[in-house]
Amino acid sequence: MIPMNSGREAPSQYNSGYLNETTKRALRRAILKAVCIPGFQVPIAGYEMPLPPGWGTGGMQVTSALIGQGDVLKVIDQGADDSINATSIRKFFERVTDIRTTFRTADATIIQSRHRIPEDQLTENQIVVLQVPVPEPMRYMEPSDAITRRQHAFQDYGMLYVRLYEDKVRAGDAKSGTNHPVRVNGRYFAAPSPIPTYDNPRLDGSPALVLFGAGRNRRIYAIPPYTRVESLSFDDQTFSPSRPAGKCSLCGSDETYLDIVAGDDGERSFTCSDTSFCAARREKTSGDRP
Repeated sequence: MIPMNSGREAPSQYNSGYLNETTKRALRRAILKAVCIPGFQVPIAGYEMPLPPGWGTGGMQVTSALIGQGDVLKVIDQGADDSINATSIRKFFERVTDIRTTFRTADATIIQSRHRIPEDQLTENQIVVLQVPVPEPMRYMEPSDAITRRQHAFQDYGMLYVRLYEDKVRAGDAKSGTNHPVRVNGRYFAAPSPIPTYDNPRLDGSPALVLFGAGRNRRIYAIPPYTRVESLSFDDQTFSPSRPAGKCSLCGSDETYLDIVAGDDGERSFTCSDTSFCAARREKTSGDRP
């Protein structure tokens, strides 16, 4: 399931994958533990990467530990392949490995993402690596790590339900449009990273392995393939994912997650957040025309 690095020499002065082999083995052990205990936050040492904090160093550590010969890497930032963040990380891995990179989700074996799950259907041969700024779902209510660890141990998630109740009373629904907590395999509540609530159902039963790397907080956790994932909700108030109402002005899709674009005239329009999905849909539509 987890591709291991072949140990070959990188095409530059860097070790393949940048990290040394001892560090990568330590990260792989943490990843294996995270896969065995879905949703559990496994502590790691937190290794230095040549990018400032906030650029997804946790996800980069996970990708560096996994990437090997024959892998194809896709990097996206909030759905876009061509943002500064995605482009910089892609060029970094092109420099420290000899693997191929791609914009096409279907061609990738490892997908490193910031704040989105790709729109395309994932497969068993793919790994999604999500960058996580805050891995603890109760952090904004409880600042103590010792207390939150004890709450996880006793499945004491009352404060999550209290916050959800307050949101529903005050705003009519959960105010968290992103990073809505999920319960993994009926046990641990986890932060799904700041993905929109629209993406939460895509984690449930996903055939791809989903890994979460939090570099600043030094944590790794996982959602194994075909694992049950439930978004935080009440029995009589079901979870309802949201998306902007409208359709993409480029490809016409009304079922994907949309970004709002403001024109020079002040008018708002929508485009697909997943740029490669949008481009493929436009290509298919134009190819179908006589």
